[in-house]
Amino acid sequence: MNETLKRGISGAVYILLLLVCILYSTETFFGLFGIFLLIAIYEFCNLVHLKKILPLLIGFIVYTTITLISNYNKITSDTINNIFNLNLNISINVQQLNIVLLVISLVVLLKCILFLFYDNIETISNSSKYLYLIGYIILPFVFITKISFGINDYNPKIIIGLFILVWTNDTFAYIVGKSIGRTKLFEKISPKKTVEGFFGGIIFAVIAGYLISKYYIKANPEFSDRSILIWTSIAIIVGIAGTIGDLTESKFKRIAGVKDSGSIMPGHGGILDRLDSVIFVAPIIFLFYQILNYVS
Repeated sequence: MNETLKRGISGAVYILLLLVCILYSTETFFGLFGIFLLIAIYEFCNLVHLKKILPLLIGFIVYTTITLISNYNKITSDTINNIFNLNLNISINVQQLNIVLLVISLVVLLKCILFLFYDNIETISNSSKYLYLIGYIILPFVFITKISFGINDYNPKIIIGLFILVWTNDTFAYIVGKSIGRTKLFEKISPKKTVEGFFGGIIFAVIAGYLISKYYIKANPEFSDRSILIWTSIAIIVGIAGTIGDLTESKFKRIAGVKDSGSIMPGHGGILDRLDSVIFVAPIIFLFYQILNYVS
């Protein structure tokens, strides 16, 4: 099969699956990203040469538990009481849990940024592997599900809007970089990325953010200016953090000596190759929403 056709078909299937699961229900959205998480863990373990059973078990337990606690707190409490024949008032402070998880994830993401500048690393210690597994892989998937709720109820437009911004940034960073790119951004990790492409991606992402807030989200008139500011800010975050996420995964692949994280998507690589920008962006966007909610 022609390589371009193969990429087109697998890309279309990926986008269709994403849209259907996000739009159909909260449960299908959680389920899809739970599956994506397990695949991402499998691919990450291959990159860093980590035995897979324990990481997969950790990922499943953490994702499932936090999802149940965060979004089905009352149901989870009643289930625990019924299973153990208890009559306790179990109420978990979700906000405090979010803060703890966010701090862990942001600290690890900061470690990932520093990791980009380590020139002589050929192997990664076991403790660091598990640290990256928790903060760089598992928790960002948790935050992907959390940011879809914004500051109210589940809103599929938020997560779809985020993916549109990521795709816009990636696409135009490539187009601008290929067309007029001269200055290398981080040549020792990703030789094809350029400074011109980096800023081109951000500019077009900001334009997309404006269009999303204006015509897709359809905010109330009194909040339209605020909505534009929010989505253009998210676009800038996506442009900067998404690029760092792409570079981080490239660094792991460079150490592993492979081109792609996996082969589940013909012509595109693995799930980590498709979601490397999103998983780095998600905790930062969640922090942005928390600040926005606090200020409001």
